[in-house]
Amino acid sequence: MSLKTLLMGAAVAVLGASAVSAETWSIAVTDVEGLERLQAEWGPFKAALETATGQTFEFFPVSSRTAAAEALRGETVDFVITGPAEYIVINTLTEATPLIGFGRPDYRCAIIVRAESGIDSMEDLRGKTVAFGDIGSTSNMLCPMQLMADYGVNPVNDIERVHTARNIAHEALKAGDVAAIGINEGSWISSARDNDTSVPYGFFRVLARSGDLPNDMIMAGAHVPTEVQTMIRDAIIANKDQIITAITSHEENDKYIGMDLVTIEDANYDIVRSMYTTAGYPQFDNFIGE
Repeated sequence: MSLKTLLMGAAVAVLGASAVSAETWSIAVTDVEGLERLQAEWGPFKAALETATGQTFEFFPVSSRTAAAEALRGETVDFVITGPAEYIVINTLTEATPLIGFGRPDYRCAIIVRAESGIDSMEDLRGKTVAFGDIGSTSNMLCPMQLMADYGVNPVNDIERVHTARNIAHEALKAGDVAAIGINEGSWISSARDNDTSVPYGFFRVLARSGDLPNDMIMAGAHVPTEVQTMIRDAIIANKDQIITAITSHEENDKYIGMDLVTIEDANYDIVRSMYTTAGYPQFDNFIGE
């Protein structure tokens, strides 16, 4: 990219920010409860966002995904950081729109089995018990269930399904108490497989894995003026390096190390709507498990 192009981009960002008078906007994070945790884990991001946009942001703690949706609908929160599965329901309930995607590396799901289990195809899982992660999770439930369906196995009717924490699912698979686990592959590798010295490398096998999943995001409430959304989106993209550094400065956000910040649109999330339908929730108007 030429120096002229870079300078033009910076000029556009500055003009966009100056065209919107400084305001105070509220922002929530759906998987972080309490103001103290918000300040610790996302405070550096908030500071970088304020520097980039010339606006003021204040945290709005929410106790659940439903609370975030209600706050958006009531216009008491303006922006929400959330995941793909949460976005589908929040968009249905509030018409909030995606603003910026958090492009996470290795964000995909997989079906994992023991290498010596005799399970060589998805068909071999029919009638067996499969463990999934958190109910409603994009990468630990919806994606693995869609992956099974893609290979011709109905995850609602053809298997026995249980939900449990990732470490418990890992131990259950190791012991043979479940035939497979459906899980966020990257998280499983970093936290379970690669730290488990009780079994040799190669003890587990990936039966199938998905493509890259849609991004986590910052979404904007339908009440936030379009020009404000555009200004904030453009300012974030123009200052992405500083904002990424701020997000990943706290260890609770390690999953975002190596991330990119990208523009996104609603159509990018149609694949997640398909996952909801596969899991037996085609209305998109309720959070699974809440």
